[in-house]
Amino acid sequence: MDTEGTHDSRGTRRDAVPRPAAPPPPVGPPGVPAMPPAPPRWEGSARAGGAPLPSPSGAAPSSDNARTSLVTWMRVPRPAASPGVWKYGHIPKPPEDPDRVPARRLLSGALIAGLCAWLLWRVVINGYLGGWYMWFFYVFTSESWYETSDGALDQESFAEATRVYEYILGFAIFAFFGRVGQWPEVCRRYVGPLFRAPTGALPSPAPHADPVEWPELRAAGAHGAADRLAAEARGGRMNDVDHSRIDRAWESVRAQPSRLAAFTDTVLRYGAAACGHPSGVRDLPVRTARHDLLAQQVRIGAATEDLRNPYEFRGVGLALDPAVLGTSLLAVGPPGAGKTGRLVRPVVESLCLQALAGRVALVAVGAAGAGIGPDDAFDVVVKIGRPESAYDLDLYGGTTDPDEAAGVLAEALVGDMAHALPGGDSRRAATALAQLLGPFRAAHGRFPSVPELRELLEGSRAAIDALRAALAAVGESAQARELDARVRQSAAAGDVGALLADRVALLDRPAFADFFATAGDRKPFSLRALEHPLRVRIDLPERGHAEASRMLARLVLAQFTECAVGRTDRSLFACLVLDDASHTVTPEALRGVQRLRAANAGAVLTLRTLDDVPEALRSALLGAVGCRMAYAGITTWDGARFAEVWGTAWVEARDVTDRQVISDEPMTKVLHFIRKVVTGKDATIQSVTVRKVERERWSASELAHSVPPGHAVLSVTSVRGESAPPVLVDLRG
Repeated sequence: MDTEGTHDSRGTRRDAVPRPAAPPPPVGPPGVPAMPPAPPRWEGSARAGGAPLPSPSGAAPSSDNARTSLVTWMRVPRPAASPGVWKYGHIPKPPEDPDRVPARRLLSGALIAGLCAWLLWRVVINGYLGGWYMWFFYVFTSESWYETSDGALDQESFAEATRVYEYILGFAIFAFFGRVGQWPEVCRRYVGPLFRAPTGALPSPAPHADPVEWPELRAAGAHGAADRLAAEARGGRMNDVDHSRIDRAWESVRAQPSRLAAFTDTVLRYGAAACGHPSGVRDLPVRTARHDLLAQQVRIGAATEDLRNPYEFRGVGLALDPAVLGTSLLAVGPPGAGKTGRLVRPVVESLCLQALAGRVALVAVGAAGAGIGPDDAFDVVVKIGRPESAYDLDLYGGTTDPDEAAGVLAEALVGDMAHALPGGDSRRAATALAQLLGPFRAAHGRFPSVPELRELLEGSRAAIDALRAALAAVGESAQARELDARVRQSAAAGDVGALLADRVALLDRPAFADFFATAGDRKPFSLRALEHPLRVRIDLPERGHAEASRMLARLVLAQFTECAVGRTDRSLFACLVLDDASHTVTPEALRGVQRLRAANAGAVLTLRTLDDVPEALRSALLGAVGCRMAYAGITTWDGARFAEVWGTAWVEARDVTDRQVISDEPMTKVLHFIRKVVTGKDATIQSVTVRKVERERWSASELAHSVPPGHAVLSVTSVRGESAPPVLVDLRG
């Protein structure tokens, strides 16, 4: 059912998808979003250690801190910035001054100028240079000014006037040396900021421009809904997820103005809990990263002050959002570099929050216990190979088309070795599977289970005869011819059926006996649910089933690319986060990733090294994604691939040449000799040549040896085509 910005997660296939443990909220009148039974009181989120989050969703809503933090969060400006820049409170840097004096030279020059001014002033007023400095005093003053009524000199007045003159002279000396030592620049850089007003308190905007007052709702005539939401925000009963979710619902109202009455009625009844997520959840149990749901961003670090970073990015916070994840992201780094903890976990957390706001459909895939996120943060958790798993995975992706199912399954089974197959791809494997899946579905109304598919691929006489008899019973002569063709081909040398049977056997293990069911009452989860704001986590088996885990990862990737592109409603951003994509990248997978950008979808892939990708696909993989991330510790040959894709840039090169000075003057020779004795160097003259040259932004050697631990080099591209150059990021900042 369509809702105001959200979608009910039921009906993801022809049959209902298993629901989360929480009971579904009741459905209201047509056009009104699904609501929880009663507006739940938001109790805030806490960090893993139990401390409240310092954000709009931090403290308990009953406190003044929560009310202030949410209102402030809504009013903080978010100016337009380059892709990947953290917009919350971002202040654009002024244009770079090419003549800017470095800080060390500026401070040392100012100090030396101050010492020289003080020394000259003391030397002058103490008379070490004679009394000539008083000449101006005698010229511009008259002795009658200091005489008493009887004509005698008033010593006290004369001494006072002399002291004032000395101070004026000292001021002139210090002003001259201050000009030489650039004291005004020192004050602008270091003294002025100390006396500026603190920026923590934002001025209250005008009522018609105050986001807390929901001016867009008022402009549309929904004054009652705007008043209710403003009261919820000021009363601490609203969090950032509620704000984003209701804003998403309002977007659907603007697209269909007929929903305005239902939207207003819902907000008046439920307040901040209106337009709720189908699960009834309004926040995550734990947050570990900084999020800004108004800009849909998650902060992952800060750009360093490294000279290799462009000037406008130095010291700026960096973040990821659907606008850049829509071009897909590839992160490469050795184990322990922080790919899961400092990239995957924050991104998954952000997408879960946006799913609760009705904006995103998330599928996170990783090894069991990888730390992608707690179970409570997801609607569906599929733990393949573990008996306690409450959900199953549809092996065929929820499709009813045998050819589509065969193509996706062939990609999962033999996609990593397609280059060794006849034809160099998996088309023959897909044809062989389609020759079995089509007849089986025509005879039984479903696709075969893993044991049944294995028997058919192995050419079991009993299984083939039973299927042929079932086809004859339902009169499917065309499907019977398909089956006969498969039987004839299986007798040929080098048939792909034996290889497919061996690969399917990896899934036909006792550990997976309760999974991939196609019959019975158990309804497996299907990626056809990407049209709904679901949060899904799939745990892959690792110990003892490494090859099966890789096959399942390829299966999920193939199903995701197929289902995301085939959605009829692409209003939700669909994202697949694949932690450790080793041996999952195939030519067909690359083509699927390239199609995601146009379907409002994206993928986040992590690799330990590019060696886990076939050599022929490494450059193509880096070219297929718009965001690239190289962690500290990558190898030189991996760095060479990144250096190639990041290209070159024009930079100014300074060539300094030292030329020895040879003089014929006796005194000059003596001075040069003394200088050589003191410094150990000949007297030289430097000539500087400045020219523009084209150099690599980051060389392979720099990526391999110059990136500090806890850092990474990141470049992003938005779906609009805007790009940002590679930037060295401190992931701990």
